[in-house]
Order: sequence, then structure tokens, then C-alpha cells
Amino acid sequence: MKNNELNGQPNRIERSTKITGEIVSEADFRIDGTLEGSITTSGKVVIGKEGVINGNVHCTYADVEGKFSGKIEVKESLSLKSTSEIEGEVIIGKLIVESGAVFNAKCSMKAAADVKSISGKREKTA
Repeated sequence: MKNNELNGQPNRIERSTKITGEIVSEADFRIDGTLEGSITTSGKVVIGKEGVINGNVHCTYADVEGKFSGKIEVKESLSLKSTSEIEGEVIIGKLIVESGAVFNAKCSMKAAADVKSISGKREKTA
């Protein structure tokens, strides 16, 4: 999570915090609390073991250790750790799943160029 960190640290939603609404940022996020709503970032989203997201996520990379329910669009890779639980719709470039992960979702794998640009800028391809 080094590319989009502020002062060497990702933005954090701590375990005792519940947020309802929409988050839009260019920075990385770590969710250890609860988010009811959406998060859009050109960085990485990490859902910690105690983290819960019910809603939508749009990001470049994602690591999930906790629970996610909703729609997640990841431009590059989605990594599901053994403690993760995913329900809903998943649109990704690459999927990495550890043994023990719960994955109950409709999944579409697309080339990175096919996934919508997070920042609204289109990358030129050779």
C-alpha cells in the first residue's frame, strides 16, 4: 500500500467505527470497522479480519480478510484471504483465493483495459 499512502499510512476506518455514506479518494484505505455505502479510490482497499463492507467498492487493488456484501470492481487483482466472506457481484482483472475463503458471488474476469477507469482517465495501449 505504498503508492497512495498519506504520510506513509493508508486511510483507516478503525474497528469501533461505523460509516454510512460514500467515500471518494485517491488514497489507499484499510477498513477494520463497518462501511455501509460505497468507496471509490484509485488506490488499494484492504478489508481487515474485523472489517465489513455492505455496498459498492471501485478500486485498483483489493485484499479481503473480512466480510463484503455488494458489488466490487477491481481494476487489477482481488486477493481473498482464508478468513474472507464475499457475497454479491465481483468484476476483476485477476482473482487470488486462499483455501477457506467463502466466495458466493457472480464473477466476471476482464482484462485490465476492459475494467472501467477509476480516475476517469484512459490509459493508452500499445
